[in-house]
Amino acid sequence: MSASPADLLGADGPLARTLERFAPRESQQRMADAVGAAMGDGETLVVEAGTGVGKTFGYLVPALLHGGKVLLSTGTRNLQDQLYHKDLPLVRRALGVHARIALLKGRANYLCPHRLALAVAEGRQLEPRLRQPLAQVQAWAERTRSGDIAELQGLGEDAEIWPRVTSTTDNCLGTDCPEYDRCCVAQARRRAQEADVVVINHHLLMADLALREEGFAELLPSADAFVLDEAHQLPDVAGSFFGTTVSARQLVDLSRDCLAELVREAPDVPELRTRADALGDGVKAFRLVLGGGLERRAWEAVADRDEVQTGLEELETALRELAEGMEAVADRAKGLESCARRARDHLQRLQRFRDPPSDEVPWYETWTRTFALHLTPLDVASVFAQRRAACASAWVFTSATLSVDGRFDHFNRRMGLGRPRELLLDSPFDYANQARVYLPRPMPEPNAPGFTRAVVDTALPLIRANPGGTFLLFTSLRALREAAELLAQGLQDRELLVQGNGPRGLLLERFREAGNAVLLGSHSFWEGVDVRGDALSCVVIDRLPFAAPGDPVLEARMAAIRERGGNPFRDLQLPQAVIALKQGAGRLIRDSHDQGVLILCDPRIQTKSYGKIFMKSLPPMGRVSGPQEVIRFLQEGA
Repeated sequence: MSASPADLLGADGPLARTLERFAPRESQQRMADAVGAAMGDGETLVVEAGTGVGKTFGYLVPALLHGGKVLLSTGTRNLQDQLYHKDLPLVRRALGVHARIALLKGRANYLCPHRLALAVAEGRQLEPRLRQPLAQVQAWAERTRSGDIAELQGLGEDAEIWPRVTSTTDNCLGTDCPEYDRCCVAQARRRAQEADVVVINHHLLMADLALREEGFAELLPSADAFVLDEAHQLPDVAGSFFGTTVSARQLVDLSRDCLAELVREAPDVPELRTRADALGDGVKAFRLVLGGGLERRAWEAVADRDEVQTGLEELETALRELAEGMEAVADRAKGLESCARRARDHLQRLQRFRDPPSDEVPWYETWTRTFALHLTPLDVASVFAQRRAACASAWVFTSATLSVDGRFDHFNRRMGLGRPRELLLDSPFDYANQARVYLPRPMPEPNAPGFTRAVVDTALPLIRANPGGTFLLFTSLRALREAAELLAQGLQDRELLVQGNGPRGLLLERFREAGNAVLLGSHSFWEGVDVRGDALSCVVIDRLPFAAPGDPVLEARMAAIRERGGNPFRDLQLPQAVIALKQGAGRLIRDSHDQGVLILCDPRIQTKSYGKIFMKSLPPMGRVSGPQEVIRFLQEGA
């Protein structure tokens, strides 16, 4: 096919002829040509495509035409499914091309027949609460072809049974597994190896790039081109995968798997079962010395406490003794050999955590019963650049929110991209007529005790007057819960939906159906939410989304910037907050027919000099100066 990607997306192109409601967009055509050129030249391209550009088709058309192997990486599994099951087949059919497509998720998304057999073999030793879910998995396992756990509608993706019947990098036996011929992960990878276009996600991509450095076999097939959608998420995802983690769950799983393998393969060595139990006991004891509650802190905050050091030493001793014991019987069976290797790997990670390199940040987090110890790189730029250089491929990074004040410097620097090709495409929507922004005054400072009440008092009459639905987006769960209590008292005639009171997807479904509901959300609702029409005509944001103070990784990165003579606020905190605000504000206008009001309650956007940077980074919405103008626009439009 000799036509350019832009031609194919034009008014006389195949997509306009075959797809209902397809509207040619000049910005989408520019993006498609730029992506195609970057793929053809093996170059790196960074594209910000504002809401309404149609960036998905803007990269799918050149990807399907490329002729080589293309990996499409998205931010979430939901977006993966959307691309693979809907968008790709639609565009492929319209173009009349025969490119083979495949979907590849992380191994935790696929049933492991071997671990299912182990769980079934536990019989009455299996926790009673897991027996019914296990029976559901067994019945589904008989009929599934892909083994993708998303198929089983009766169980949520966070169901407790899934870690028992799926594998991890740690516990997978690979080609030595007795069920390897039925391995769902291996089958998915084979399909990916044979495909022209493979849909993956950022977590899988980063996991693969990290494993390449460690010398293990690549999870992903080598590709001629990578397209990374929702690329604004990449710096944080990269940080988690290029670091090191030792968690209570990993160690408990190891203890449980050792016990299961010892009962089957080495029943004559009961002393090793005692060592496996000792590791489990050590995990519980160490969780207790870390203190109660939910915490996310720098390791130095507790490292000097005697009980913490003692607990860590005892945990290391238990892990070492288990590793040595499992190595003594490892030649009896592959399962025992795998457990021995895992124990040794965890021991090395724990020792690395106790004596971390200077360019990594040690920190920990606790939940009710578990914990995780992390080492996170201070800077992922150099690491990511090295991994990327090992793949002689074209790289396309795209999102609706990559620029700050019209520049890509912040993103390019964080990802170590050097000087890539760049393309900034504004939204084609008519924001001047479709949207208004309201900066209420006077408002107390965000740290003032009555700030959240002031936000609710400001929003409540506007919510009541709004014929459509309203989002209230918060930067903290504490503020969200306080606002929910206040709104429950003052809002009787609208359905009030609150994050945490149900699955995210169900809350959004109810919000769309209601037409005039009120939804309160924190971080997970600031992006990836698409509600069109009158069901969402007002978005209220409580404060500018600066990262929470005290975050251990952020604090360490700020200190490193200061040591280099930089300005942490200018170089890190402000750009990240601008990108986050653009994501939240982007929930408002999702269609060329949408109308709505964005309400920014943080007074700093008006009183601080950096407020101008936030405003310049938002779409060019009209300004309203008072609540009556807001109500008039919500009820009458432009």
